[in-house]
Amino acid sequence: MSEELVFRFKVDGDDFTSAGQASVQVKKNLRQLGLSAEVIKRVSVAMYEGEINMVIHAGGGDAEVRVSEDYIEIVLDDKGPGIKNIDLAMQEGYSTASDTIRSLGFGAGMGLPNMRKYTDYMDIQSEIGVGTKIVMRVNC
Repeated sequence: MSEELVFRFKVDGDDFTSAGQASVQVKKNLRQLGLSAEVIKRVSVAMYEGEINMVIHAGGGDAEVRVSEDYIEIVLDDKGPGIKNIDLAMQEGYSTASDTIRSLGFGAGMGLPNMRKYTDYMDIQSEIGVGTKIVMRVNC
């Protein structure tokens, strides 16, 4: 692949039934490109966790996936409330999800830790009242 491919998605924050659709589409796209099953799994998990976090905490947002020869970059950008304490949010089991969200089976506090676990690089920029931007990379 000599040219970078870019896939863009709007994540709907009002619809849990569509949550995860972008990550499913990315998985299909990466399979069609012939990437390894391990790379596809890592990208899919990181993308799904980020997508779900945008639905739960930020009312949705934008996702962009850039595929190059050396890595796949996932950029998640939302206009949600921001993350008050990133270090705390990165701890397994920590969650600010409501009881309603937890009753749906989400909000276990594994989203950000799993995003970090399945990627080779992760950067979080967040400002209270403005939103959050997360950039992740998975090496090919």
